[in-house]
Amino acid sequence: MNGRTRRAGLLLMLLAVSAMPGPARAETMAEVLAASAAADWRPLDPDRTLVMTLPAGLVVIELAPAFAPNHVANIKALVREGYFDGLAVTRVQDGFVVQWGDPGALKSPPRPRPIRTARATLPAEFERPAAGLAFTPLPDRDTYAPQTGFVDALPAARDPATGVAWAVHCYGSVGVGRDLDADSGGGGELYAVIGHAPRQLDRNITVVGRVVAGMDRLASLPRGTGPLGFYEQDSQLVPITRVRLMADLPPAERPRLEVLRTDTAIFTRLVESRRNRRDDFYKRPAGAIDVCNVPLPVRPLP
Repeated sequence: MNGRTRRAGLLLMLLAVSAMPGPARAETMAEVLAASAAADWRPLDPDRTLVMTLPAGLVVIELAPAFAPNHVANIKALVREGYFDGLAVTRVQDGFVVQWGDPGALKSPPRPRPIRTARATLPAEFERPAAGLAFTPLPDRDTYAPQTGFVDALPAARDPATGVAWAVHCYGSVGVGRDLDADSGGGGELYAVIGHAPRQLDRNITVVGRVVAGMDRLASLPRGTGPLGFYEQDSQLVPITRVRLMADLPPAERPRLEVLRTDTAIFTRLVESRRNRRDDFYKRPAGAIDVCNVPLPVRPLP
């Protein structure tokens, strides 16, 4: 092969490479959501949605009976007996959790509010059989579990080798406070994660749901000044006006919200748009995503 032939071959190769398409521009989340249809969304389930009223406004929590059926039933019983009305946020630990319950139980000596129809404690519900769950897996590896994904709108994990699944601690996850005894919680003391996902708590605390609206009202509360972020003075407590099950509210008082379904092609596209962000700001796509970094869109009902 002479020099002219080699140069001609090289030119053809360069032309072929230049004609090859570059990496496709990934959709933005806004573009994915704009392409969604009504069937890609679902309204909140009134029978498993709590509406907590704080001085700053409402906090809406969707419960997860698929993972903690006994605790969810007990929390609903507590709500329906008015147990939480007039109690308070007792702890705000920066980068960790907001916790609410009975301030009287923290006194010395304790002066707990009586529980009339519910139970004070229950056996822990840290995990459950994975069989029967409509689990939407993520494509990427996880540090804390063999596989992560979503069950409905709840971040979750599962272990195919042992056949168990569990809810995970992401921002907005709601769990049941307990003492050292695994079976010492019942739902009368709850917390929401407001910091970096404390995944070391997975399968050590019963997770009962997640906040779907009002996280800003929890995350912006004044931090506690005592150990672990507990408020030290009664004047610091953030009062809870009331907690109601959405099904028990008049229609005019129910939050009109819907959640993106996690078992749809649109959700798969949303995950990919966040795994490989190629909008103008990002110069190097991550190519992977953690379960706690997948956004779960909530919007007003049309």
